[in-house]
Amino acid sequence: MHEEPFRLGREFFQDPHATYRELLTEGRVRYASLSPAFGFWLVTRYADAKALLSDPRLSKDSARAKELFAEGAGRVYGLDLFAHMLQTDPPDHTRLRRLVNKAFTNRAVAGLRPRIEQITDGLVDGLAAVGRADLIESFASPLPIAVICEILGVPAEDHDQFRSWVVPLVTAASPDDVRTADEQMRAYLTALIAEKRSEPTKDLLSDLVHVSDQGDQLNGPELLSMAFLLLVAGYETTVNLIGNGLLALLRHPDQLAALRSDPSLLPEAVEEFLRYDGSLNLATLRFTTEPVRVDEVEIPEGEFVLISFLGANRDPRQFPDPDRFDITRGTGGGHLAFGHGIHYCVGAPLARLEAQVAIGRLLERFGTIELDGDPADLRWRRSPVMHGLERLPIRVGA
Repeated sequence: MHEEPFRLGREFFQDPHATYRELLTEGRVRYASLSPAFGFWLVTRYADAKALLSDPRLSKDSARAKELFAEGAGRVYGLDLFAHMLQTDPPDHTRLRRLVNKAFTNRAVAGLRPRIEQITDGLVDGLAAVGRADLIESFASPLPIAVICEILGVPAEDHDQFRSWVVPLVTAASPDDVRTADEQMRAYLTALIAEKRSEPTKDLLSDLVHVSDQGDQLNGPELLSMAFLLLVAGYETTVNLIGNGLLALLRHPDQLAALRSDPSLLPEAVEEFLRYDGSLNLATLRFTTEPVRVDEVEIPEGEFVLISFLGANRDPRQFPDPDRFDITRGTGGGHLAFGHGIHYCVGAPLARLEAQVAIGRLLERFGTIELDGDPADLRWRRSPVMHGLERLPIRVGA
């Protein structure tokens, strides 16, 4: 028997930090729910989170997870595109990750800087021309979609279509909307992969289609789900990193002024963006393959576990004065915004670079950047995984 679940309602998405402060004060793992059909064990403490993120007793096997779901949720979770590298265990995960690692090394990503700067400068020019805009729609969203689509070889004319498919796949959309987006995305990627197979070009998707590593190649379903994962993960998380980071600066003028006066602080600032209000709320799904004890709580076998990045990154046991936004804090505390262990985000170097270029170019170009409207009107997207704003209206001045 489970304890009465801790209900995560609509207010949780608008201010998850308030919920996590309460849970961190209590200090133990809690049984929680997002809906009557989905209960799970919620982990918020940093030490517990870091340990469980690399605990082999917690599995990410999507096929097995589907069997543990209620019927309706299981059908959605078992969609083809969701059976990707992030939802596999070793040895499959080890094999899949090896085939993509070389594309996202620090050296490989550093070579992308000129193109990222070029795309960013064009978007900044657009902001300068209008003076006021929704930063998410006009800047934070088109930058990473352009970058990841270029890396993978998705034609520029298809970028907007892709963005429309992503939203229902990463938010709390209806099962019908999720299935429709899945079908359309799958059909598009299947055709694109066939095109890369017959006429390869200089891009990552062509490389993945034709790669051979110790005689190994990706099969059709693996290619499809890998393309989906790289497109979504390379896009959505960076949108939120840029939007959440700029909002944190606008809400803390002293930190904005400090960054303006010393741009060399930018890499440190991005790490604080990630710790203070990162792109991800809860880690993707895990389940126990045997009983797992976390302090005084024993989680039974066959139970779902969700690990809170936002909670762990503001745990006062790990980060002194955790609700204080401080771009000079330093990275010694080791935030978990990109995860930990074998599933640590392969695109972390790219996300860091894009955020540094994006925020740096905004501050270089505009002497003033202000919220355009009442801060109380800002709304966060209703997603248990992603943590990002629906809109961020701003005014800019030369």
